[in-house]
Amino acid sequence: MFFVRGALSRYNNYLIPKPNKFQIRMTSNITTFYDAALKYTKTAGELILEKISHSKNIELKSSEIDLVTETDQQVEKLLIQNLSKDFPDHKFIGEESVAGGSQCNLTDAPTWIIDPIDGTMNFVHTFPHSCISIALFIEKKPQVAIIYNPMLKQLFTALKGQGAYLNGKKIQVSKESDFKKALIMMEFGTSRDPEKMKVVLANQNVLINQVHGLRALGSAALDMAMVALGAAEAYFEFGIHIWDIAAGELIITEAGGVVMDPSGGPIDRFSRRVLAANCREIAEELSKKLVQYQPTPRD
Repeated sequence: MFFVRGALSRYNNYLIPKPNKFQIRMTSNITTFYDAALKYTKTAGELILEKISHSKNIELKSSEIDLVTETDQQVEKLLIQNLSKDFPDHKFIGEESVAGGSQCNLTDAPTWIIDPIDGTMNFVHTFPHSCISIALFIEKKPQVAIIYNPMLKQLFTALKGQGAYLNGKKIQVSKESDFKKALIMMEFGTSRDPEKMKVVLANQNVLINQVHGLRALGSAALDMAMVALGAAEAYFEFGIHIWDIAAGELIITEAGGVVMDPSGGPIDRFSRRVLAANCREIAEELSKKLVQYQPTPRD
């Protein structure tokens, strides 16, 4: 557990236990890690802004709609090179690095999980819903999260135990608990596997008449940010990766929401499945209604 600075003056009235020297040092370290990540994320955002309206060199990954551009690769390189120079003992899981053959292993070591451009298809089309998603995990738990959409100047941030913020203003999830009034984020994803698409369309048909509406931004991280902001009540997806959801998980939970497996139970970050919601009631109701799907291979 890490303690926020503002709580340090409250030791003597016993509202919280006094942290030991290790805990105070880790709190300071987390702030240092966050400050560095934010600086480099903003620099990377400037690169995305510069490139979004230009012609792009596009390559295919797993399918004809799973795209990568030179800007994806440049942003990831910028983030990893700078953070590894500042924190040489830290590990990295980056979308493009993994696509290039790097291992996708999460250990107890401080590990940055990076999606350099979440919503590459949007970026290719200059649709202004793409973002940098970066999270720091320590002992396999999220401690720092940043989701930054430079086109719309949306900066979502969270540090463990310190709340979630949009452009410096604290945010909270929606208070709606009536499933019929929920706005649900869902995506088609980058796979056109017939079995997967059958499940996606089945879930669309199941939900469309039972909720206020369905929405998709084309970015898992921004979909999750909408739940944290209170603009939507839930989000689910089959086929995403750990780098799509790592930052969103902390931002949602710090905003008061829940993140879990779509069939219930704790999230398995390597299962390529996620369900996030503003409250347990909405999460459990959505879980009961979903047609389930198990993507393969795992991350």
